[in-house]
Amino acid sequence: MIFCSCRIATRAYLQRLPQGSGNSIDNPAPGQTQMPSILALNSRACDYGIGTVQGPVRSPKTGISGIMQILMQVAEKSLESATFDDVVALARDDMQAVDRLISESLESDVALVSQVSQYIVTSGGKRLRPLLVLLAARALGYDGEQHVRSAAIIEFIHTATLLHDDVVDSSARRRGKDTANTVFGNQASVLVGDFLYSRAFQMMVEIDSMHVMRILADATNTIAAGEVMQLMNVHDPDTTEDAYQQVIYRKTARLFEAGAQIAAVLANRDPGDEAAMITYGQNLGAAFQLVDDALDYNASASELGKNLGDDLAEGKATLPLIYAMQKGSASDKELIRSAILEGGLDHLEKITAIIESTGALEYTAARAQQAADTAIAALSDVPDSDYKQALVAIADFSVQRRS
Repeated sequence: MIFCSCRIATRAYLQRLPQGSGNSIDNPAPGQTQMPSILALNSRACDYGIGTVQGPVRSPKTGISGIMQILMQVAEKSLESATFDDVVALARDDMQAVDRLISESLESDVALVSQVSQYIVTSGGKRLRPLLVLLAARALGYDGEQHVRSAAIIEFIHTATLLHDDVVDSSARRRGKDTANTVFGNQASVLVGDFLYSRAFQMMVEIDSMHVMRILADATNTIAAGEVMQLMNVHDPDTTEDAYQQVIYRKTARLFEAGAQIAAVLANRDPGDEAAMITYGQNLGAAFQLVDDALDYNASASELGKNLGDDLAEGKATLPLIYAMQKGSASDKELIRSAILEGGLDHLEKITAIIESTGALEYTAARAQQAADTAIAALSDVPDSDYKQALVAIADFSVQRRS
């Protein structure tokens, strides 16, 4: 993945090189600029944080093949070393535009609305959902500005769900900070969540696309239904894996799906491409949530940004618990069932040990990897670009993260 100008500069040079002219990198035609040496390319690669071309490389003698040799080596190196920060850097300008729009859209003459909104929106987080919209739109060739508005809308809907979730779950910590309901109270959190939902719909109208409106309206409704479905499953140790998968689709994956689909709509792609982006977003969201649920039993509180065992304390039967009950002994199963029924963390250490001994974390990770692989496969017909490779990197990141 080449998150820098090297590829663009090289392509531009190739376009200027007359075909069949016999000219090369080291022997440009009269009036042409000589292509930078391998040393210069290495220097540029370092400037952009993607490492250097490894091994002895002689100065290429043929224009196209020589440049491609350099590009392939730089690309291979950067694919190995790309981080989530590299992906974010690729969309930095677009993301800054999203941040400005979010800040403008949070303005209100009601002081408490602004205070709570700013608190939750600026409390950290990966901004993965808006980032997905921005990268997907660029990967599909979109060069307008409505992807910025769409990304902000997606973030507002997500933030509203967090405000409501934390009240329903009585959560005290999120992203390493006190939750908004802890700081401002439940009533303020619920009402400001409503404000963010309504602001998101105001912004949808400004996009002036009935198709986009329908996607976002349907997604918001599905998310709300997912919250109710999860509430019905709380303290139910008989929750099946299928029921669990339905909840994570509605609560989490549906918004990822909507963001990716909107990118295809804005780019005026055909129904096949739109379907591919739906598949990508849906499976990316599923992978993300599966890993999130595994981390509740396999991370430190400092890494996770919230208290470990929160799901168990709230009586939620997530996949690690469901699988551990299936594979554990009768006494193991009874202990987990009792913990889900009663909630609390009295037996967290014992249950964590059962989860580890039954391979429940490995099973959950395998299901997450399967979803991530499906997401990546859905991108097969998307033209190759840095943006496409960033989408692939996000899918990889979703299963490799520790927070």
